[in-house]
Amino acid sequence: MIQLKRIYDPPDPHDGIRILVDRLWPRGMKKENLHMDEWIRDVAPSDALRHWFTHDPAKWDEFRRRYNIELEKKPEVWRPLFNAAQRSTVTLLFSSHNLEQNNAVALKSFLEKQLEGKMSDA
Repeated sequence: MIQLKRIYDPPDPHDGIRILVDRLWPRGMKKENLHMDEWIRDVAPSDALRHWFTHDPAKWDEFRRRYNIELEKKPEVWRPLFNAAQRSTVTLLFSSHNLEQNNAVALKSFLEKQLEGKMSDA
């Protein structure tokens, strides 16, 4: 199971493995306050894609398409998340103020499609 949570929200025992998936360290957040298990910054969109998107809702669909292409080219960065999600709950942590259009939402959708493909192959 994969779930999403803003880094500023309090941790919960049901979060499972908590992984930060932003490329940049969140502003104003001290490492000891984040309560994360891992930071996988390379699974985040490239700097070029991040700068292009600038959280513009009008670019959301194209951002997801481009981000999926980036992810498909780098299975080594998302495979640990995929493997963990097969075994337990994984909470993808992000810092964006936009709860519906951010890289963690797009990554969750990508990973769930990978998991669905795995299930159909079984």
